[in-house]
Amino acid sequence: MNNAVLMKEPKQRKLIISAGLSWLFDAMDVGIISFIAAALAVEWHLGAQQVGLLTAINSIGMAVGAAVAGSLADRYGRRSVLLWTLLIFSAASGLSALAGSFIVLCVLRFFTGFGLGGELPVASTLVSESVPAQERGRAVVLLESFWACGWILAALIAYFVIPSYGWRMAFVIGALPALYALYLRRAIQDSPRFTGRERKLSLGERVASVWSSPHRRSTVTLWILWFTVVFSYYGMFLWLPTVMVLKGFGLVKSFGYVLIMTLAQLPGYFTAAYFIERSGRKFVLVTYLLLTAVCAIWFGTAQTEGMLISAGIFLSFFNLGAWGAMYAYTPELYPTAVRSTGVGLAASFGRIGGVLGPYLVGMLVSRGTGLASIFLVFFIAIVLGAAVLGIFGKETKGTDPDGENMGVR
Repeated sequence: MNNAVLMKEPKQRKLIISAGLSWLFDAMDVGIISFIAAALAVEWHLGAQQVGLLTAINSIGMAVGAAVAGSLADRYGRRSVLLWTLLIFSAASGLSALAGSFIVLCVLRFFTGFGLGGELPVASTLVSESVPAQERGRAVVLLESFWACGWILAALIAYFVIPSYGWRMAFVIGALPALYALYLRRAIQDSPRFTGRERKLSLGERVASVWSSPHRRSTVTLWILWFTVVFSYYGMFLWLPTVMVLKGFGLVKSFGYVLIMTLAQLPGYFTAAYFIERSGRKFVLVTYLLLTAVCAIWFGTAQTEGMLISAGIFLSFFNLGAWGAMYAYTPELYPTAVRSTGVGLAASFGRIGGVLGPYLVGMLVSRGTGLASIFLVFFIAIVLGAAVLGIFGKETKGTDPDGENMGVR
């Protein structure tokens, strides 16, 4: 079944678009902070390590949010947790516009990250459970494609709003999703798989199940995969506008170039959605990750303007395609009783990489380390994640984790 046929199913279309818009708002906020960091570095005279700390704080919040919300969603339902996390991140984003100091902004960014990190694994779990197995992977990748739309919107805000109205207005725009939560209350329902379960496992039972013998190999593989992908993504992409400035481009021109690179994310998602039900999850993930690694080296060593933009376009294409496949793959490794917990814990561990990546870049830049050496670090991390998945990961295309003995008692 192709993407068009999938989107013609009314209930599936409504679910993907409704959850996808919340995903779009998440991406918009994450994207905006990368542009705001570049603007704040100029206005507040922040050093490279402070910029790295600001983006790292956001990821710390996302790590905590993913673990907490993932666990709560297996207990209280995907829909209610999705709504609350959306409201938390919207409120914190709006309040960030009032921040008068770097410390206050960091605190608010923690709570913004908490809402963001909690919403993402819950939304992907909800979509994965609500569509037939033969369409499951493609549906989640299409959900993930809204992330690219959010980044594009963030780039547009950075290009047109921040230079004229300042970074505070960008944060005000980030509070608008709170209004969307009112619509989501009626637009989405919990998946039949979740509502059909009679007994909800305790937190201890769910964590034990995630680490039980039927799951242990998949859990370790997922945690390494998530760590390496998130480490490299946030290390590279949250610094992208600042890297362009370091390459000698002006702030506004850098924002324009990043917008061009961001547009390449959409075809990256759509090609991954096309191949994921044909070639399998592992093939798409490993292939797109290895090509991302190659592009990281290309970007770090690019000398001319044309080569820099070309490398950035392909880096966005393959990296975000891999993200879509990873979100499709992760929920398929756990049964309904522990699915959101398993996804949330993997995402939470991955967010540790999201803390270390941006902070490492800030530390290396402040020490005068060349961009080629910095991007070599990301090359090694991505190759490691692809190798671990290729060797130890199992293919989940067409499988039903609820139909197997998955260690849930």
